[in-house]
Amino acid sequence: MTEVNEIAAIDEMVAAARVAQDAYEARGSQVLFDSACQAVAWVLMEPARNKMLAEMAVADTGLGRIEDKIQKNHNKTLGLMRDLKDVTSFGHVGDDAVTGLSLYLRPKGVIAAVVPSTNPLATPVNNIINALKTGNAILLAPSPRGVKPLTTMLVYIHEALSRLGLPDNLVQMVQAPPSRAKTERLMKLADLVVVTGSQNNVRAGYASGTPAIGVGAGNVVTIIDETANIVAAAEKIAASKTFDNATSCSSENSVIAIDTVYDEVVAALARVGGLLLNATQVERLEKLHWHHGKMTTTLLAQDIDKVLLEMDMLNEAPSSTQFLVAPQSEIGPEHPMTGEKMARFLALHRASDFDDALIKANAIQSFQGSGHSLGLHSNDDARAHRLAMEAKTCRVIVNQAHCFATGGFFNNGLPFSLTMGCGSWGGNSIDDNLNWRHFVNRVNVVRTVPERRPELDEIFGDYWDRFGK
Repeated sequence: MTEVNEIAAIDEMVAAARVAQDAYEARGSQVLFDSACQAVAWVLMEPARNKMLAEMAVADTGLGRIEDKIQKNHNKTLGLMRDLKDVTSFGHVGDDAVTGLSLYLRPKGVIAAVVPSTNPLATPVNNIINALKTGNAILLAPSPRGVKPLTTMLVYIHEALSRLGLPDNLVQMVQAPPSRAKTERLMKLADLVVVTGSQNNVRAGYASGTPAIGVGAGNVVTIIDETANIVAAAEKIAASKTFDNATSCSSENSVIAIDTVYDEVVAALARVGGLLLNATQVERLEKLHWHHGKMTTTLLAQDIDKVLLEMDMLNEAPSSTQFLVAPQSEIGPEHPMTGEKMARFLALHRASDFDDALIKANAIQSFQGSGHSLGLHSNDDARAHRLAMEAKTCRVIVNQAHCFATGGFFNNGLPFSLTMGCGSWGGNSIDDNLNWRHFVNRVNVVRTVPERRPELDEIFGDYWDRFGK
């Protein structure tokens, strides 16, 4: 297919989506929208289908672990449905007698969602559910390696939606093979662009001329201070670092241990499978994982046996090894370990005290990861407040396994999501977890109320008292 024909095909897809969305909104009721969400959610959560799709995703992308993807698909979808249950996301929401305002919610229209190869199932389902909950149509642009699992899943989604009398054109995927030209055309024609994945795609979304929601780079730094439960911290870090072979942008990339507990941290990480590397091994790791400052795919989201094989450590590493720990003393663009890894290893820094740890965490995320999130293992809650005010981060995750907690979990208050906004620090338009509220337009009916015009001294009295007129 020529590029001209490819673009024409995108135009046709968007036009068909508009027809489908208009009809969906015209039929619109919270009951219908909620039923559509249930239909899509069960497509992925049904155990046999979840297993089959997870196996396909790992086979085709070469990233992650089947059992972890099954768990991720289940938990992320179940958590999202919990968040959406009983939520009014369409039509008349309420009236405020004091302000005279009545609030209505309406769909954005046609959503363009660019989704990554690291989560080729959970992320698109999250986007589809949020879009359908709010009355939108959605068109998905997968990465090349995510085409087959998404295509297969859409067959089941269309079948499920057809039982509700809803057309296939309500949820579509850009025809294979994906291309930059197709994705850019889609982003230009849509009413809202949602981009999860590479920063090149995020920038393209913002440059499309369409309102866009993009996310910043993840590069999680976690601080362990002298008040922390070191054993519990190590267990949570290990669970997060190894889950789905570190495909999550929210898994720990650097750990900073306060000097007084540094040796204890190293020992605790070793007990949960963290193998401490020497300087020669760290150098080899850097050469394997980065070429000219760019991550290679050699170790990316691979099983630990593959990592150890590539490191020539398969025979010498303890059988209990689950991830690698690379001690670091320097931070900056000339030190690759400063950046995101998305693999089964992390950098380990030591800090003289909490002030020093905060400086180092900020330095690491100034290089990459500004705005995303920081972890803290501590029993001093005041230090979480310091991070909130002194670090350029939108989330401070306290005493939790980071990759589970950052995108919302059953034991914290964040919305379930696979797309985390990083605010102005990360060059993003949102600073919270992507959720259904980002998929609606708000309409206010405005009425007159008794006038509330203040006297000048109500506004300026305290200022005049201090500084005069």
